[in-house]
Formats: sequence, structure tokens, C-alpha cells
Amino acid sequence: MELAMPIFACVIVLFGLIRRVPVFDIFMVGAKEGIRTLYNIAPTIIGLMFAVSLLKSSGAVDVICSAISPIAQRLGFPPEIVPMAMLRPVSGSGATALLLSVFEDCGTDSFAGRVASVLAGSSETTFYATAMYFGSVHIKNTRHTLPAALAADFTALVMSVVTVRLFFY
Repeated sequence: MELAMPIFACVIVLFGLIRRVPVFDIFMVGAKEGIRTLYNIAPTIIGLMFAVSLLKSSGAVDVICSAISPIAQRLGFPPEIVPMAMLRPVSGSGATALLLSVFEDCGTDSFAGRVASVLAGSSETTFYATAMYFGSVHIKNTRHTLPAALAADFTALVMSVVTVRLFFY
């Protein structure tokens, strides 16, 4: 399995050589396009990371989660997953850290652990993906994308709880 990528790369180069394609020249063109794309996306990603860091360090995320947790608990959502559900649309690595925290605090086979697992697998880093894809093609007006994507994330949250209740409890 560890040889899969080197073998794949060799097959591509070999295929290109057989078809008499200038493999290195094509590679260089792709690398230049990649650098241009990175140049176009970088300001958007840096701004998003700054906003996430600002929200975390200011304590705003904790205040919002504290306000939402009692309501979530009354609706049947485990309060332990509220921070993860709030952070998942913004930061995949932050949500993964919170997922591991839920595992450590509640256990992997607990209701909260299972809901967190299903949520991690069925939701997206909405703001990151939107910033990345729209930023790469210079679209500033996301129109219906963000509301639809956030609705999908909320649906993933609700269905995570429903699915775990249906199949495990």
C-alpha cells in the first residue's frame, strides 16, 4: 500500500512517454498554474483563518456554545457535540480536535461519541470550502451557496442524532 503513489506516478509518466507527451513540460505548466491558484486563494484563506482564530481567542465560540447547549439538550442533542457542530463548518482540524475530546470525555461508544462520529463524516467545512473554491475563481457574491450549505450542515447534525438513535438506541 505504501508503494501505491510511487507506482501511480510511474504509470502516469510511462503512459505519457509512450504517447510521446512532453511529460516534464506539462508538469511545469501544471506547477505554474498551481502557484497562480495558490496566489489567488491565499488572501481568502488567511482571512478565514484570522477570523476563526479571533473567534476562538475572544471566547465568542464558548459564549455561543454555552447559550446553545441547554436548548440543544432539550431538543435531544448531546450537549458535548455543540462546540463541534459550531466549529465544523469553519475548521476541519478544530472539529477533529473536538471530536477527539468528545471521545476522551464520553467514550467512542457513547451516544455523544457516536453522534460526533456520524456528524464528522457527514458534514463539510463549509466556509473553508466556499472560500477556497469561490476564491480560486474570483467569485465574491456566493448568493445561495452559503445558506444552502449551512442548511445541509444543520441537516447533517439533525440526521446524525436521528441515525444514532435509530440504529443504536
